Amino acid sequence: MIWQSPIRLWLLLGVLALLVAYVLAQRRHSRYAVRFTNLRLLDRVAPQRPTWRRHLPAGLFLAMLALLVVGFARPTDEVRVPRERATVMVAVDVSTSMLATDVDPDRLTAAKQAARRFVDGLPEEFNVGLVAFAGSAAVLVPPGTDREALHEGIERLVEGATGVQGTAIGEAINTSLGAVRALDSRAATDPPPARIILLSDGANTSGKDPIEAAGDAVSAKVPVHAISFGTPSGFVDRGGRPIQVPVDGQTLRAVAEETGGGFHEATTSDELRAVYEDIGTSVGYRTVRQDVSARFIGLGLLLAMGAAAGSMRWFSRLP
Repeated sequence: MIWQSPIRLWLLLGVLALLVAYVLAQRRHSRYAVRFTNLRLLDRVAPQRPTWRRHLPAGLFLAMLALLVVGFARPTDEVRVPRERATVMVAVDVSTSMLATDVDPDRLTAAKQAARRFVDGLPEEFNVGLVAFAGSAAVLVPPGTDREALHEGIERLVEGATGVQGTAIGEAINTSLGAVRALDSRAATDPPPARIILLSDGANTSGKDPIEAAGDAVSAKVPVHAISFGTPSGFVDRGGRPIQVPVDGQTLRAVAEETGGGFHEATTSDELRAVYEDIGTSVGYRTVRQDVSARFIGLGLLLAMGAAAGSMRWFSRLP
């Protein structure tokens, strides 16, 4: 923490002086009480009260003064704030392999549930869009702040939603980049800060080469956070015949490393939620130094009210 006016902290010496004066005054009052020889009468005119009650209002009052002095010194701290026009594109694999039940209830259903929690956890001012991809990619929801439309789009994430079988990771990246470039009238000349969250369970089988698409993302300064979802033992049932669909995250890892994004592996629904939460703490934010004096002033005012309430409750007077 850094203070913009550190010289004002010298006022804390005044608070310390008040504390010393209070302690000395209490000791002097104790000596006067002992000089009162009729202890039975003293008990009647000054009944004993819990010691902490006598000192609590004064203690709260001095703590309030200390906090107000700290706030007066204008402390600053590093604070994470949402980036202006921050845009997040969520691209979800809807190929047949996502119907594998190695993740309960199946990979695609678990992915939809986690995606819903992820977008709900982002700040309301974030623009969030949704892309579905299999053998091709399509924008289901353009980036925007309408979370209801996004929820409806997530519900439309079904196997075969793009109409073409396969896994087109490169196409998913390029389609997401296109949605970012079409965000608003400024996007062409002043691109918004953006991130792509890409979830898949397999290697690329069709469309544009993922590494080439990753190069496009690098040029656009859009990191791709890739999530490899599933287990090596996954399979889908086709006409009573099990077809092995083991997870393959090599391509996703290469894309994430190329674009400066993060690569994550998840084998359960809980792990996937944890991955999304981890990503959500970093995308679309920047760290700035801000004045945080209000924290200390606000707490000081609460202590002042506590001191006043305690004094009025126990002694029928203000401190």
